[in-house]
Amino acid sequence: MAEEEKMVRLALVQFESELCNVEANVAHACDMIRKAGENGADMVVLPELFSTGYQLDVVGPRIAELVEPVDGPTVRALQEAAADAGSYVVAGLALEHELAGVAYNSAVVIDRAGELVGIYDKQHLWALERFYFRSGSDTPVFDTDFGRVGVLICYDLGYPEVSRMLALQGAELLVCPSAWCAADMDVWHINAPARALENTVYLAAVNRYGFEEGLEMPGHTLLCNPRGVIMGEIEEEEEDVLLIDIDLGNIPQYRERSPYLRDRRPDLYDQVLLP
Repeated sequence: MAEEEKMVRLALVQFESELCNVEANVAHACDMIRKAGENGADMVVLPELFSTGYQLDVVGPRIAELVEPVDGPTVRALQEAAADAGSYVVAGLALEHELAGVAYNSAVVIDRAGELVGIYDKQHLWALERFYFRSGSDTPVFDTDFGRVGVLICYDLGYPEVSRMLALQGAELLVCPSAWCAADMDVWHINAPARALENTVYLAAVNRYGFEEGLEMPGHTLLCNPRGVIMGEIEEEEEDVLLIDIDLGNIPQYRERSPYLRDRRPDLYDQVLLP
């Protein structure tokens, strides 16, 4: 029997931030969210630390003034834009949400009505991030009206365990807000398809574009299907939006053909002695 269609339109925003200009970045992002809604987007995804910029030589020393609470102006603006657009929104930003004075490199998930669904905190901190952020330890999966969605952030994409934990909890779509630098784009184009294939999920890797005081991020935002095939990619190195439709209803077919999750041997894996 044919699987039921579960069509989803994604708007993957290859965003160019103004370094440390939160007000301008948030206003621009909210405008892009609303336009994506006009184009029928079910979910809009913004990159890692979209509101502040990423260059931690600059952002890091100012993190105490740039980090915001969950009920701060950036999240409230995103909630309003999501409600106006009628779209889910996933956006990466610096959040203070568990302990006062402690910043996390986070992503918020907001639903079509503008309600906060939840938060994911980056688990694997890259380079200077460990001096300014606390790493997350939870791996939530978020229920939407079109399916189950898992979130990971940038460097997490290089750790198969994160994507696998999400897939084992039923995630059908993984979204990865990122700030991936130009020197490592070869790894970008390996990691994203591999995580999609080995977990038989759709995976949206959403990168920033821009030059931030010596740091170049070229974009190449892309969407992989559950066979690891790149269905769409922003080839031009500029700010842009990848608007793309996927059918979550065909995941069972992919998993029948590539039964990686079914044929796992967890009885073997716990024999590995960790250092």
